Amino acid sequence: MPPKKANTSAAKSAAKPAATRAKRAATPKPAILPNTKKPVAAKKSTVASKASKPAASKPAAKARSATPKPAAAPKAAKSTSTKRKASEEDVEEPKSKKAKTAVEPKKAAAKAAPKPPVKKARAKSVTKKAATEEPDEKPAKAAVKPAAAKPKKQLPTLNTPPTQRLDIYVFGENSAGELGLGARGSNGRKVTDVARPRLNDKLSAKDVGVVQIAVGGMHCAALTHDNKILTWGVNDQAALGRETSDEGKMVTLDAGEAENEDSDSDSDDDSGLNPSEAEPREVDPKYFPEGTKFVSVHAGDSATFALTTVGTVYGWGTFRGNDGILGFRTDVHIAHFPMLIPELKNITSMAIGSNHVLALNNKGRVFAWGAGEQNQLARRVVSRTATGALIPREFGLQRKTIVHIGTGAYHSFAVDNKGNVMAWGLNTFGQTGVPKDDDEDDTVATPTLVESLSDYSVQQITGGAHHSMACTKDGKALIWGRADGGQTGLDISSLPTETLYYDEYNKPRYLVKPTAIPNVNCSYVAAGSDTCVILGDDGKAYSWGFSTNYQTGLGTDEDVKTVQHVDNTAVREKKLVFAGVGGQFGVLAGVAA
Repeated sequence: MPPKKANTSAAKSAAKPAATRAKRAATPKPAILPNTKKPVAAKKSTVASKASKPAASKPAAKARSATPKPAAAPKAAKSTSTKRKASEEDVEEPKSKKAKTAVEPKKAAAKAAPKPPVKKARAKSVTKKAATEEPDEKPAKAAVKPAAAKPKKQLPTLNTPPTQRLDIYVFGENSAGELGLGARGSNGRKVTDVARPRLNDKLSAKDVGVVQIAVGGMHCAALTHDNKILTWGVNDQAALGRETSDEGKMVTLDAGEAENEDSDSDSDDDSGLNPSEAEPREVDPKYFPEGTKFVSVHAGDSATFALTTVGTVYGWGTFRGNDGILGFRTDVHIAHFPMLIPELKNITSMAIGSNHVLALNNKGRVFAWGAGEQNQLARRVVSRTATGALIPREFGLQRKTIVHIGTGAYHSFAVDNKGNVMAWGLNTFGQTGVPKDDDEDDTVATPTLVESLSDYSVQQITGGAHHSMACTKDGKALIWGRADGGQTGLDISSLPTETLYYDEYNKPRYLVKPTAIPNVNCSYVAAGSDTCVILGDDGKAYSWGFSTNYQTGLGTDEDVKTVQHVDNTAVREKKLVFAGVGGQFGVLAGVAA
């Protein structure tokens, strides 16, 4: 049977990660407006949204696909200025509750009292005055005190916070502070690229106590043992959920610390770091109700979300679509600070792609929102109504009870309680696992059964830009999708031709169906755009793929075609339990001693 041919020119574009950086400008502080009508808390003024930053000074990674992705925001000229451009779109900060109890006593007093003419300014004493001036009349009834406000009904606890403290190891590009090492390292020297895993002393297990971490396109978020949310990295579209323009002074990077194989690489990068972005700092808890407890954080390209013990969700940042910034909600262009997502209740888990999110509730129902041009939301999105997709909506899965969800950059997965895996979204390189009917069929519009996974019991599933990975309950690491840039970690020449899809030049383009990676029993899998990491059941890390910015953690900036053990003195004796890959960096987490 002749090999299949692909028409690569028909591939649809997909939104690029927001990896650009723009000029910085201090965001004006919110002003409090007087309110003379009622004793209610004044609304805080809106905060101007921020423009994207220019690309990091590191040369851009080489193109990986013939499939054009939608253009990101135009790059601006590099500048060491910390000023940011302010746009005209504003975001309301959370409103204070109206002080109802301050208004109700007035009404009660006014009703009970006689109506002699009194000055307005002394309205509060009307009842008492009337009683003393007219003793022969029946005394006025005392003003009835308003009933004490009933406390809000306590929501049941659905999710349990993690408690195991973690050591955090970072590697890759640090030109935008993605590694969270601060503007200067512990030795006082400025940090550039980190070629191999390095312990982040800013996230000390003893002093900080990170228990869970999320890796976005160019930023990270972490949850600590004492319920703090820390963020660091690029804050162009408010992905950090906090103010970062208060420290105007930029720290200029110099050559890296090339002391040994475990430290940073040399660099001629002369760009600067904003200390308040480059260092892990807390998101202000004032944006959350008192007593809120978190169980996890989740990071995309330009947005971050936090899940609570009672199943509510808070988020901040924005989503980007094919034409640039799409918005955070229909009435919020950029959410500079955390806000409640009111449509989501009883949520037990979340998964986030580049610019879309899935949330699973305790009844096995899935909600999706964000950018949906590639059908990753399993609903039709057209440009004139694209902002409607910013509101979470449940979608039909043929009455299935979903137990696990996962995302790639522009595609999505759901696993039901019978082990069936469904996929939808961008499918230019077969990354959904759903066979393509023809060269023009580049998306899967609705959740569709991935028949090639029917023989596996999948416990975790995820994806990069054009490839996907799964870890089964019996420890098999599976991979499929794009294969022309080392994404699979396999020797393509040794694979049967029927497992591959070939282009018009008879070159293998992608793996048609999930294929097991030999010699590794997995406990966890992670995927960046074109980079992969597996954690073995022995707690060791293995990586491969695109490595121009050292994001494989293997000490090389050359692409790595096959699976390699990530080994250096920092992680050699550690049991690793988490891995994440951003646009140009990576993170590992191990059990703290």
